[in-house]
Amino acid sequence: MGTIGEPDLDALRALVLSADLGSFARAGTALGVSQQAVSQRIRALEDDLGVRLLVRTPRGSHLTAEGELVVGWASSLLAAADDFAAATRSLREEGAPVLRIAASLTTAEHLLPPWIARWRAELGEDGPLVRLSAANSASVIDAVREGRADLGFIETPVVPTDLGTLTVGTDTIEVVAPLTHRWARNAVISVPDLARTPLVLREEGSGTRDALERALAGAGHPRLATPALVATTTLGVRSAVMAGTAPAALSSLAVDEDVRAHRLARIRVRGLRIDRPLTAIWAGPRPPTAARGFLALAPAPAR
Repeated sequence: MGTIGEPDLDALRALVLSADLGSFARAGTALGVSQQAVSQRIRALEDDLGVRLLVRTPRGSHLTAEGELVVGWASSLLAAADDFAAATRSLREEGAPVLRIAASLTTAEHLLPPWIARWRAELGEDGPLVRLSAANSASVIDAVREGRADLGFIETPVVPTDLGTLTVGTDTIEVVAPLTHRWARNAVISVPDLARTPLVLREEGSGTRDALERALAGAGHPRLATPALVATTTLGVRSAVMAGTAPAALSSLAVDEDVRAHRLARIRVRGLRIDRPLTAIWAGPRPPTAARGFLALAPAPAR
């Protein structure tokens, strides 16, 4: 069992997956353990840290404010642990090719895992290793321009003109609200109502926020109300909405399951539909060789 100074990585991973996937059962499936084991790990983590991380209800669980902070901190710690594991694997696989992919959060969380799994199954154990990093679209563009990533995936409505690009799918931004919010009573609002209401937003540089702001500007509302909260992850936005903080605009990929499970209310905005491309980017006239093989398989699920 971990201590405050040395956190239990398995427990932290169980917490992050439970919050991201919306249930202990789905987190257990992802981790290859039972639902009870996931619950026990998180309760042990709460005991170690001395704070309550989840609010448990018959409808499911959602993060407390302290839990939201711990998940944010844990994400970077787990990413570092994964990088360490990848680095040690590379010692055993010296000379193996690596495909470095940087992806915006929606694509990294919801689309890339099955793409990568299918590509690895196609190539077998001799194929390149995949090193995946997740960031907002602006950071992904910087990583590709600076040579820190061989291939990037972004969600911005406007794509960079100095990089190679390929549209691999489309995504829709939807407005969701807490079940207790006034919008949930009739599930239809106007564009001005959306523009003047404080929302939970992603940070500047996020493709989700950029798409929302551009759509509202096109509808005659170039300025949003001061945000109720700014979160740097999709999980952070979802958790804040489910906790009742304020409505938000998120990818349909991120909210469909929560809406079906009645954890969030989907809100229709009259006269406003926000679609955006999902775009692969690379430096140079053609993608690197390994990236070309990956792109040949990746687009199918997104279309």
